[in-house]
Amino acid sequence: MHPVIVSVTERIKQRSRQTRAAYLQRIADDLANGPVRGQLSCTNLAHDYAAAPDNDKLILKSSHRGANIGIVTAYNDVLSAHAPYQGYPDILKRALLKAGHVGQVAGGVPAMCDGVTQGQTGMELSLFSRDVIAMSTTIALSHQVFDGALMLGICDKIVPGLLMAALRFGHIPAVFVPAGPMRSGISNQAKAKVRQAFAAGDVGEEELLDSEMKSYHSSGTCTFYGTANSNQMLMEIMGLQLPGSSFVNPDDALRQPLTELAAQRVSEITALAPDYTPIGQMVDERTIVNGIVGLLATGGSTNHSIHLIAIARMAGIQIDWQDMTDLSDVTPALTRVYPNGSADINAFHQSGGMAFLMRELADAGLLHTDVKTIMGNGLHHYFQEPWLDDHGVIQWRPAVSESLDLSVLAPAHAPFMREGGMKLVHGNLGRAMMKVSAVPDDRWVIEAPVRVFTDQEQVLAAYKADQLNCDVIVVVKGQGPRANGMPELHQLTPALTNLQDKGFRVALVTDGRLSGASGKIPAAIHLSPEALVDGPLHMVKDGDVIRLDGHAGTLNVLTEDFAQRNISAFAPLDVSSSTMGVGRELFTVFRRNAGSADEGAISIGWE
Repeated sequence: MHPVIVSVTERIKQRSRQTRAAYLQRIADDLANGPVRGQLSCTNLAHDYAAAPDNDKLILKSSHRGANIGIVTAYNDVLSAHAPYQGYPDILKRALLKAGHVGQVAGGVPAMCDGVTQGQTGMELSLFSRDVIAMSTTIALSHQVFDGALMLGICDKIVPGLLMAALRFGHIPAVFVPAGPMRSGISNQAKAKVRQAFAAGDVGEEELLDSEMKSYHSSGTCTFYGTANSNQMLMEIMGLQLPGSSFVNPDDALRQPLTELAAQRVSEITALAPDYTPIGQMVDERTIVNGIVGLLATGGSTNHSIHLIAIARMAGIQIDWQDMTDLSDVTPALTRVYPNGSADINAFHQSGGMAFLMRELADAGLLHTDVKTIMGNGLHHYFQEPWLDDHGVIQWRPAVSESLDLSVLAPAHAPFMREGGMKLVHGNLGRAMMKVSAVPDDRWVIEAPVRVFTDQEQVLAAYKADQLNCDVIVVVKGQGPRANGMPELHQLTPALTNLQDKGFRVALVTDGRLSGASGKIPAAIHLSPEALVDGPLHMVKDGDVIRLDGHAGTLNVLTEDFAQRNISAFAPLDVSSSTMGVGRELFTVFRRNAGSADEGAISIGWE
C-alpha cells in the first residue's frame, strides 16, 4: 500500500473512533434480535402480506427460510437514466422468486433531473433533494419487514440519498442496481461548442435545442462524466454493485441478466444466508478511501466532495477535504472523459472500464483490496468483467491487460496527470474545493481583480454587456446551502469559457456549486463558511484582487485593508427571492438547518 493511503486511512480511523464504534454497536444491537420480521406481530405481518401473490405468502410465512427483499425505486419518466427502471421491479421479483425469495416494492423516492432544472428555480431544491431521498428511503424501510434491499437509483442526488439511508439500516445488506448510459450521440465536444456559440450570440435557440437533443437522445444516463456517472463509478469501486455493471447500455443483452444477478446476490448475503454481509459493516474507512481515490483518479464530480462527507457520516466515519487533497497528491489521473477530455463514458467502458481502472489502482497500492464487498471478501472480484456465454449465462473474465484506447484510459505507470482531480484551497476567504483535472496547467494560478455578483443571471448580463472582457475573477456569493440551497451554477461555464478562449485570465470563486460537468475554468467552489453566515466572502468588493493558486492550495484576497474589514459593516445578504415559489417555502427548515459544504451540507439529523 502507498504510505499516504495508509496514513490518511489511519487518520480517518482515529478521528472516527468514537462515532464509528457507536455506529457499529447500534448495528450489533439491531442484529441481536435476528430478522426483524420474525419479531413483528401477526397483525403487522398480515398487513404486509395482504396484497402478495399466494406463492409469495407461502415464502413470507416461513420467515426463516426465504428472504423478503425491499425494492426502493427512483423511477420516473423525466430522468432518461431512470426511465429503464419502469420494468425493473418485476424483473427483480421474478428473479427472487425463482431463488425462493420475495421482492416487494418498499417505496419510491423523488428523483429530479439537474439537467432539466439547471439555471431554473427548481435547482434550488436539488441539493436538499438528497436529504429528502434519504428520508423517503428511511420511511420505505421503516416497516422492518425486509431482510435486504435493492436500490434503484443512478443520478446526481439520488444515489447519495439512497446510500445515506441504507447505512442507517446498516444491519441489512443493500445492493445498488444500475441501468447504464444511453448510447453515444453527438460528441460532448461538439455539444459544448454549440453552447459556447449560443452564449456568444452566434447561434439561436433552434440550433441549440437541435444540438442538445442529439446529445440527450434516448433512455439511459447522460454520457458525459458528471455526477450521475461518478455515482456509478463510486458504487462499483466501493463494492456496492456488481462488477462491470455500471456502464452497460440499457439495451445491451447483458443488462437484464445483470439485473437478475443483483437480485440473486442480495438474497445470498442476508442474515438468512451463510455469507451475511450487512452494509454497515461492509462500508468502513477503507471503503470510503477507495471511493475518494476512484473519484480523484477519474476526475469525477465535484459534488462528491460534499456527498462523500455526508455518506461517511451516516456510517459514523468522519472525513474532511484535507483527506481528499492529501489523497489527490498521490492519486494519478487515469481517465480522459468529458469534461476532462473529449471521449464519453461509453468510450471509457469500451477501453477497459472499471475492471482495468480498479486493477491498475490496486496494483499501484492505491486501493484497499482487503475490504468486504457484495461479492465477498476482497476487491479482487472487481478486477474482472461480465460476459454472456452461448446460453445467455453470465461468465467472468479478467480485465484487459492493456488499455484499448490510451487517449481515454491510461495505465497507472503512465497517467494523464501525476496527481488527482481535486484540490483543497484555503486562505483568508475560508476553504474551497478546486477541480483541476480539466484545467490547463497554466491556468492553475489566477490573480486578477474581482467582480462581485449575487446570482448567475447578473454574471450573464455583465458578460452580454461586454463588461467582463478583461482579466477577472468572478465572485458569486449568496449561493450556499443556507442562502438558497446551493444550486449548481452550470450556466456560467459557456460564458466563462468564451472569455478564457479570448485569452483573458478568468476564474470563478463562489460559495455555491458548479457541477459534475465543470470544465476547464479554474474555480474555487463550495467556499465555506458561506457568505450568508458571515463568511469572509461577504466582505469582498468589486476591484479587490484575489489570488487562486491550485499548486500551492491557497485562496486569498490580496487587497491590503481586507484583514481590517468588519463583517458587521456590511448589509446582510437579501435572500428573500429564494424563499417562495416552486415549493421553496416548504424547504425553509432545510435551509435553516443545513450544515456547511465542508461538513456535507447535511440538513437532517443522523446521530
